[in-house]
Amino acid sequence: MSHTNQQPASGQRGDIYSEITGKIIAQIEAGILPWVQPWAGGLSLSIPKNASTRKPYSGVNILLLWDALFSRGYERNQWLTFKQALSLDGAVRKGEKGTTAVYADSFVPKKEQAAASGDDEPRRVAFLKRFTLFNIAQCDGLPDDLFPPLRAVSQIDPVPNAERLLTASGANIQRGGEQAFYHTGQDFIRIPEQSSFFTPINFYRTALHELTHWTGHPSRLARDFSGRFGSEAYAREELVAELGSAFLCTNLGIVPTVRHADYIGNWLTILKNDSRAIVSAASHASKASDFLLAFTDQAQRAA
Repeated sequence: MSHTNQQPASGQRGDIYSEITGKIIAQIEAGILPWVQPWAGGLSLSIPKNASTRKPYSGVNILLLWDALFSRGYERNQWLTFKQALSLDGAVRKGEKGTTAVYADSFVPKKEQAAASGDDEPRRVAFLKRFTLFNIAQCDGLPDDLFPPLRAVSQIDPVPNAERLLTASGANIQRGGEQAFYHTGQDFIRIPEQSSFFTPINFYRTALHELTHWTGHPSRLARDFSGRFGSEAYAREELVAELGSAFLCTNLGIVPTVRHADYIGNWLTILKNDSRAIVSAASHASKASDFLLAFTDQAQRAA
């Protein structure tokens, strides 16, 4: 990723965060969680990918592209920049409206540059830069291999995929009892037996939520919100776990749902008070999802 020593235009940094956060607040207040679209789970259940590089998008871009995918009714979750479409001998159709995505960059303030000396590393200030993506449905002339036959999401509970992840993680998962939780001090997960859930697939949705909490341990991703006020720190971690579970569910073919609807009010309060909160939570959730999915990749290579 490239970096720049020039400070972005005045107001640009806050505007992008506020724009993203305002959009998500409006959705939540309208009863729609951007990571749990009520119609998700048909042909479009997937993590968005770049159609040219084939790499998946991460963090808040997942939420932004999911929103565009569902609201505009695109069938395939593949995206391109204007130049990438041209490089594939295609083109974005005239009049098509793109979708804003973002990437993180940083700059060194002039005062830091002047003060830096010797081995001292100058402080970098992070900010977001926007760019525009188009769904492949908005383009003409793209290669046929970008449009394979669509396969509906299986209605069979994807138990094997989820079980493999739970096992491969190596987490201490204790099954039984009446409550689901991650014990931070003793570093274990407790979850009721699958037979205790009214809808059996909710066992895996819940387990993946708790497994996301597990990734925050100091020996793993060392996710720490302790500098926040007690209840706010808890709500921020719960938001990370909700998003992490949604990202994991989607990768495993499970339709995400809301596990903790009673936290929505707390999340709204955080988002309204901190325009960077959703970007931060989605970034942490994406890192947790990637961290966990790497275990199954390692297990498959070792098999």
